[in-house]
Amino acid sequence: MPAIIFALFRGFRGWFQKKAFTETDDTVRHVTATLTHIQLMVGYVLYFNSPFIGYFRAHFKEAVKQFDFVFFGMIHITLMTIAIIVVTISSSVAKRHQSDRSKFKTMTIFYLIAFIIILIAIPWPFSPLSARPYFRGF
Repeated sequence: MPAIIFALFRGFRGWFQKKAFTETDDTVRHVTATLTHIQLMVGYVLYFNSPFIGYFRAHFKEAVKQFDFVFFGMIHITLMTIAIIVVTISSSVAKRHQSDRSKFKTMTIFYLIAFIIILIAIPWPFSPLSARPYFRGF
């Protein structure tokens, strides 16, 4: 998530201050997309090895009636996947734009949409979608 925040900072700065889209900005765009893909793959590994998700998949008819199971079994992974698809499309489209301003604008708008989707999909302790603590006591 820090990569996308930094990319948003660079994007907003470049877009509104009409800066040139430098090699550094292109590297930030590319590294952000790469890191989000790595994070998604790590998330998939954790998802498919989770006993919580194993129960959800084995007992779908019962589990779908409990919102915590629905959130983690379907909503969380779907939203995170959509967010990474948005980042990927943004990175690809921004790379192909000709003007610096349109590169910054495309990158910033799409990365912001992806960032908002990611924030919605996180199981925050205060969220009505799923109440889980940051750290579990043993």
